[in-house]
Amino acid sequence: MTVDDTAPVLIARDQAVATVTLNRGDRRNALTVELKRALVEALDAVSADGDVRAVVLTGAGPAFCVGQDLGEHAAALEADPATAFDTVAQHYSPIVTALATMPKPVVAAVNGTCVGAGLGFALACDLRVFAAGATLGTAFSGIGLTCDSGLSSTLPRAVGEARARELVLLGRNFTPEEAVPWGISGEIVPADEVQAAATRTAVRLAAGPTLAYAESKRLLAVGLDRPLADLLGEEAVAQARCGMTQDHIGAVTAFLNRERPTFAGE
Repeated sequence: MTVDDTAPVLIARDQAVATVTLNRGDRRNALTVELKRALVEALDAVSADGDVRAVVLTGAGPAFCVGQDLGEHAAALEADPATAFDTVAQHYSPIVTALATMPKPVVAAVNGTCVGAGLGFALACDLRVFAAGATLGTAFSGIGLTCDSGLSSTLPRAVGEARARELVLLGRNFTPEEAVPWGISGEIVPADEVQAAATRTAVRLAAGPTLAYAESKRLLAVGLDRPLADLLGEEAVAQARCGMTQDHIGAVTAFLNRERPTFAGE
């Protein structure tokens, strides 16, 4: 099968791992409507693919994603300011929802600059690998806007409300070396090792209990907001579902036999 390497988003599959690449490297993966639509389609495709058990999200070239393409945005404002921000509900929100709710782990390979919606995408992923010294930032206040792409939720969850206010209101850039101690979890490696490190993590996850991961993602997403009694009930139901999987039954048998468990994601 011929792969169109000029497509706005590329999908590469290697056994149980799919790598989704934003493919506007010459524009630092600035987000056009075409790219956003293609990204939604790509994430939906790998989510629905039963043979894919872990996903890597990355960017072509030296940047992960610098957020909205402001040239296209300026044209949209000039054409009709009333509809220029429809893209938030139509594209940005579905992208973040797809990443956050995908029933399999997603690893962000943050290979370079990651600001605005790009940062929102990275924080919507489950795990992150950062290029050492990469530029991170919220960017919105610098152009007179507020958060989108889930940052008003994911950023304070990661770094706390006070620091999130600082990062959003002052709009200052920061680095992974600062972000990880603040609470934005992630591995930091040299830029030329980001893809390999993210793939190693994805391969490890792809060999794990996929259905249990999906339940864990769902519970962790709501865990800070639900009353304890409600959450305990949801945990019990989720645990029962996991308990009926072949992965759990096989793992218990392997433990009793002093063997290493293998997981099939079923």
